[in-house]
Amino acid sequence: MLIEDNAIVLFQGDSVTDAGRDYNNDADLGLGYPMITASWLSAAHPAKNIRFINKGVSGNRVKDLKERWMRDCIALKPTWVSILIGINDCWRRYDSDDPTSVEKFESDYRYILQEVKTQLNANLIICEPFVLPVTKEQAKWREDLDPKIHAVRKLAREFNAIFLPLDGIFAQAAAQREPSFWLPDGVHPSPAGHALIAQSWLRAVEAL
Repeated sequence: MLIEDNAIVLFQGDSVTDAGRDYNNDADLGLGYPMITASWLSAAHPAKNIRFINKGVSGNRVKDLKERWMRDCIALKPTWVSILIGINDCWRRYDSDDPTSVEKFESDYRYILQEVKTQLNANLIICEPFVLPVTKEQAKWREDLDPKIHAVRKLAREFNAIFLPLDGIFAQAAAQREPSFWLPDGVHPSPAGHALIAQSWLRAVEAL
């Protein structure tokens, strides 16, 4: 298992990571994949003293992470930083006419990764954003999301991060059960969807 004793694992992202967490309780991991991941990892490796923190914020884009990065990442001194961000950078183009260019997306994402490496030298786990179209409108999102996914993959290589290809993982899962089984609205996971992310995360750090 790659995660060391006395590690501090920080989950960062948008509503998929937030998953209803209590912002006033730093011990609360919400009801999604961070809680499932932490629960399974702790049960599988009880001898390891690992602290888990969830700072996902619903609605966030990469620019929002950048704005709060010092407070909600660097100051916490994590040894592992797991990031899942990007679907709102795509979604706002279609529901609010507020697009994020690929260049801006990649630039802001690179900034937060550089801060992790230069100020913390923490391990990085980068999760690509995903969508499973459950509406005709969402099928159009690929033209915006796919270039951002490619940017995330590029950054994962550049920063030598552990990479979770979640868009591909959900696409593969959708060959077994309909998209809405995993992502009822095409974006936010069901309990099974959250468990699928957690399972992929745990395998990536060799905890399963």
